Amino acid sequence: MLTVNNRYKTHIAYINVKGFYTVSKKLTSYVPMPLKQLYLGANARVRLFTSSMRLLPDFIVIGTQKGGSTSMYQYLASHPYVVPSWRKEVDFFDLYYSKGVSWYRSFFPSTLYYRFFKEFHKRGFLTGEASPYYLIHPHAPKRVSELLPQVKLIAVLRNPVDRAYSHYAGEFEPGYETIDSFEEAIDREEERLEGEYEKLVEDGNYYSYNHHHYSYLTRGIYADQLTRWFEYFPREQILILSSEDLRTDTSGVFKAVQDFLGLPHWEPPAFKKHLSRKYTKKLDAETRKRLVKYFIPHNKRLYNLLGKKFDWDK
Repeated sequence: MLTVNNRYKTHIAYINVKGFYTVSKKLTSYVPMPLKQLYLGANARVRLFTSSMRLLPDFIVIGTQKGGSTSMYQYLASHPYVVPSWRKEVDFFDLYYSKGVSWYRSFFPSTLYYRFFKEFHKRGFLTGEASPYYLIHPHAPKRVSELLPQVKLIAVLRNPVDRAYSHYAGEFEPGYETIDSFEEAIDREEERLEGEYEKLVEDGNYYSYNHHHYSYLTRGIYADQLTRWFEYFPREQILILSSEDLRTDTSGVFKAVQDFLGLPHWEPPAFKKHLSRKYTKKLDAETRKRLVKYFIPHNKRLYNLLGKKFDWDK
């Protein structure tokens, strides 16, 4: 763990060096939208033009949606020895693969910046992104393994019942979901997703709106998703965490993540929850019982796969 003095020194260095990298992102929140769009467009062009001189990620948070991936990414992004991607969800290996590797590289810091940072700190930094659709997308594991065979992967899994309801509420409130009943939405999930996964498998450029937005129960069948990732990566290269542990023992889980990535131990002044929402309507008790029963066999396969049991079957 960094000592108080070392923390202070690191914080000063963070302001001087890492802060230089991120300050422009913060400043854009204070300018009018037309100027912001002009700046972001110019910035994207510069990053793309210099993509050949940019890093590729050392780590990726691959999921799951509504499982705590945003919080995990923000905790890592705040670490003094992590310089994150320009935006959290790059979605290259699922939605934007056709844009090519140069486009992907444009979201990461430059090799020149890395050398400057290393000279200043006497050690380098890690960089990474978090795109929770990667976990379930059929082409993501192979694509990641081909470009980044040594990358460290982090999956934060949540009780699939809670995850499904949070996913639905998160789609309904902004208007992506038009069915105003969670029960009806999950009853119609099979119908809405029929044939969509097969189309994704057959056509690497196919985009399925329904699979992306309405896979409430399907995304909670983690055993199927992780099995595909284990086909391309050794298990020691994928850290599997639970959202519940992240919530109740944030410090301990974050320490384990730092060990996994080879980062020095560090903690922010406070572990803020990111994108944590309280929905006006709670999940119906009978619906919860129904979904707990539905997920029991899928959870059992997950427990057997990982050799670890989560407390999700109550």
